Amino acid sequence: METASDRVRGFYAATQAADAAAILALLHPDFEAHTAPGLPCGAGGLFHGPEETLKNVWGAVFMEFDTAPYDETWHETADGLVVVTGHYRGSARSTGRAHEAEFVHLWRVTDGRISWLHQYTDTARWQDALAS
Repeated sequence: METASDRVRGFYAATQAADAAAILALLHPDFEAHTAPGLPCGAGGLFHGPEETLKNVWGAVFMEFDTAPYDETWHETADGLVVVTGHYRGSARSTGRAHEAEFVHLWRVTDGRISWLHQYTDTARWQDALAS
């Protein structure tokens, strides 16, 4: 039987492969994302639904950055919250500057699909990569 952590692992594989269809397939229809204020590209804030989040968070970021999240540590709580730490690694497309930004992702899975994300990341690292 697939666990919540297995579902979330699929997200990291899909983002590292830049596979939008796979990302959408993992998300619950009522998916909600809370992303770090200060993210470039207007990607910080509260987003509802898989399509809105794909377009306004991951799509917007991938237009400006060649980047992906790389998971490092995993914790799953008794009530099913999945906590993942790691680093985003990549570069800004417009400047070619490399960036590495630490993250913490909190995930919930409902009915076998990812239903909630709360992201914390070092947004200054993202902004620095875009600066000319």
